[in-house]
Order: sequence, then C-alpha cells, then structure tokens
Amino acid sequence: MKLVLVGMNHQSAPLEVRERMALACGDARTSLREIVLLPDVREVLYLCTCNRIEILAHVPASADAGFLRAFAAAQGGLSEKEAADFLYARENDEAVRHLFRVAAGIDSLVMGEPQILGQVKEAYRQAVRSRTNGILLNKTMHHTFRVAKRIRTETGIADNAVSVSFAAVELAKKIFGDLGGKTVLVVGAGEMAELAARHLIANGAARILVSNRTPERAAALAKSFGGTAVPFAEIGRALQEADIVISSTGASGFVINVEMVAAALYRKKNRLLFLIDIAVPRDIEPNAGDIDNVYLYNIDHLQEVVDENRASRMREAVRAEAIIEEEVGRFRAWFDALDVVPTIVALREKLEGVAQGELKDATAWLAGLKEEDRRRVEYLATAMINKILHDPITALKDESADGGGLPYVAAVRRLFGLDRETQKPEGETPSTGH
Repeated sequence: MKLVLVGMNHQSAPLEVRERMALACGDARTSLREIVLLPDVREVLYLCTCNRIEILAHVPASADAGFLRAFAAAQGGLSEKEAADFLYARENDEAVRHLFRVAAGIDSLVMGEPQILGQVKEAYRQAVRSRTNGILLNKTMHHTFRVAKRIRTETGIADNAVSVSFAAVELAKKIFGDLGGKTVLVVGAGEMAELAARHLIANGAARILVSNRTPERAAALAKSFGGTAVPFAEIGRALQEADIVISSTGASGFVINVEMVAAALYRKKNRLLFLIDIAVPRDIEPNAGDIDNVYLYNIDHLQEVVDENRASRMREAVRAEAIIEEEVGRFRAWFDALDVVPTIVALREKLEGVAQGELKDATAWLAGLKEEDRRRVEYLATAMINKILHDPITALKDESADGGGLPYVAAVRRLFGLDRETQKPEGETPSTGH
C-alpha cells in the first residue's frame, strides 16, 4: 500500500489554467464518488480551492499516480502536454510532506496564511461524509492537523497573519500612498472580501460600499463595518463613487466588464480607479486595464507583494520545515508498522493453523488420553508457538521502529509463504474446507 498525491497550485500552473480547474471542480462529493470508483483507489481526499487542487489517495503498492493525473486532466479539460507541465505527483513521504506544508500555510501564495487549514479540514469532512476515508486517511489527516497546530504554536510563521486580501491592500497602499479618505467598493461578501474590508478600514479607508448577489449578506457585512450595501445590479453606479475596487466573488463569468469601467471613469472625470481582482475565475474583464487611469491587478500580480511578506517569514519557515521533517519521520514509522502488524498476525495464524492441523491428524491418538492430558498437549503446542514467534516478532517490531522494517517483512512473508495464503484468482473466494 502507499499514498499518492496529484495536484496543481499557483507555483505549478498559470492563472488561466487554474481558472479552468477551479471551474471544473464542481461538487466535492461528486468528485470523491468518481475517484473512489477508480480501480486502485481505497481511500481518497479531494481538495479544490481557487488556487489549488490536491487529490490524496491510498492505493496498492503496485499502483502509480498516472490514473489520478489522468482523472484531474480530464476533469479540468487539460491537454496531455498541459497535464505533464502543470500537474505534479508525489508518493508516500513526499506526499505526506507536501500535505503537511499545505496545511501549515508554507505552500500558500502568502506564506503562513490561515485560511488553507480550514479548507483542508473541510475537505477531510467531505471525505468522511462521503465515506471515502479509512484507517490510513484518518491517521494521515489527524497527523496533518497536529503538525499545522504545532507549527503555529512553536514558530512565528503566522504572526501578523496575512492573506491574499491583505496583500491586495498592501498593493493599494503602494499605488495611493495613503488610503485615508478613499472610497472602497468590495464586490463579494465571502471570507476573502470580509478580510479585505477589515484591512482597508485598519488602513484608513473612509467609506466602504459592499455588493453581493445575496442582498442579505451584503447588508450584514456592510453593517458590521459601518458601510453601505449596494444592490448587485447597481455595481456600475457604485464604480463611479469608488477609488478602489476589490472583487472576490465565485461567479463563473465577468462581474465587471470594460463598458462598465469606461462609463464609470467618464463620470469620474478620469479620476484614478484602482481595480484588484482576487477572484478565480476572474471577476473583472482583463481589457479594462487598458483604459487610461485604470490600474487592474489580478491574483498573480499580487506575487510582488507576497514576495515582500515572504522575506520577513523565511527564518520562521526554516524552523517550520525542520518540524515537518521530524513529523514526516514519525509518520513514516507508523506507516511502516502498518505492514508489520498484519505480517505478525498472519505469521501467528499460519503457525497456529499448522499446530491445529497436526492435533486434528492426531485425533485418534489423543482420544486415548485423559482430558487433562489432552489439554496439556494443546497447551504445550501453544507454548512452543509463542516461544518460536517471540524472537521474530520482537525483531520485526524493532526494525519497524527504526524505519527499516519493510525488507524484514518481505523476507518473513516469502520464507513462510504468507502471501500464497491470501493470493487467490480474481473472483475466487477463500475455501473454508481442506
């Protein structure tokens, strides 16, 4: 058995490709059901956010990541070349290490951002609800959550935590210098939009306008910040009042097009309009950035701000990586023991089966003994099995604890024919007779 992971993120693929994957993700439960029906999949976790997709699966040792890569490519409509260029694959330790880094925020666009841990937890909840989890996935995910908590407790990687929304505000400050007196239009009332509003208010924004397809959500967010809710159909009018627009919806098409921006700028008498599109897929038509006095930045443009934030966290990231390496080692010790335990059980069952067979063959002879003597013979057989097994079992456990158990497991299974006991032709059930 082994763990394989296939994924795509902001480091491996450009925005246009990630947009296609995000649009194709759909309902996580549907994807889980489709993946778990693939021949080699025993357990699976499916994580899809605006900037990444991760598929973690428990598969037989003989399987590779090719079939998961093919699934992701088909789901996202990727060509063979795109799949090869933009999807990555990890196995066992590398898969676990990658998952630990993702949950801890080390692999995020903004290092240390906390939102990803909540998204990983939700992906696991979906797997549990869909019953695509099992012993291995459960252990992997609970270990992942402990690692993320340890890193946030023992390092400063999440101090003054930033998010994509905060990076967007930092970019706005670079453009305007000072956000005091500025009017901000926030399109979308989700977590990203709320974080943006908080950062903008903290940096002196004078007025907040909030628009969302759901009026109640827009009103609630606007009220919490002392702002004003704007009907979604009136975004064009709100653009005329805004200095800064931050858009972060889950729409599948453009929410703000070139015509809306051009009309707003005309009525603003060409006053500077700064647009930050942090949505994937994008909310603002890219050509709007070609209009004079309009500055349009999408999520990939935020990388410059992100790099500055990353520099201040690199020392803490080194400490976090050391914790991850330590925890990967601990996970590997547990993972190796998974192969040792069934081997010990199978070895004991094999010897007990031999003893019981011999006792059965000696039924006629045993019948001539007193009941107490028969019990002594059976006890003697059991005692001999325990003494024979003591050293091999101890050695297997010791080698497994040191991370070198697999060769010994393979040798024991070969020497005692344990695999021949369980390997049956496809469709054949084990016999219950002799």
